[in-house]
Amino acid sequence: MTSETNLDHCLLGYARVSTLEQDEALQVDALHAAGCGRIFTDKASGKLAHRPQLDALLDQLRPGDTIVVWRLDRLGRSLRHLIDAVQDLDARGVAFKSLTENIDTSTPGGRLVFHLFGALAEFERDLIRERTTAGLRAARARGRKGGRPTVWTPEKLKAARDMYESREHDVGTIARVVGVSRASVYRALGPKNIGNVPS
Repeated sequence: MTSETNLDHCLLGYARVSTLEQDEALQVDALHAAGCGRIFTDKASGKLAHRPQLDALLDQLRPGDTIVVWRLDRLGRSLRHLIDAVQDLDARGVAFKSLTENIDTSTPGGRLVFHLFGALAEFERDLIRERTTAGLRAARARGRKGGRPTVWTPEKLKAARDMYESREHDVGTIARVVGVSRASVYRALGPKNIGNVPS
């Protein structure tokens, strides 16, 4: 294991494999070669919010440290989650480095890349919001005749599915934007899909 030459500026590696059958050796070898003194490894799906080894790593961070991953998707569950995580690290004075994409937020170029990622994620959210609003306006303009009006229209259902598939919104947010109850969102998206939507 590579030793840390500067205790105030540690390189700490994080590796993740998605199932118990996968081998983390490739990631671990790359992180060692990058100079990481300690490596924390989770064996869990990237969709899981709770990753014990990542939590342990975050607890040990000090200003000046750098988290190193083999690839961007090892840390973030989605682009939005990755950006939020890196912004949290930055607020703590901790840098982030991804070996495969050659991104290092301790450098001006690396910080610029993450600013661009953030702008793209915001643009995507705005598009979803605009499509949702336009769909709801169109539905109201058409109106409905006869019988009890349904809570769900094709436009609302499409908006909810778009928001769900973006992995950027929890059930409460989807319900507020679409104008239905949380229970209605669960029913509309179905038990197979909704099990993966954060509550």
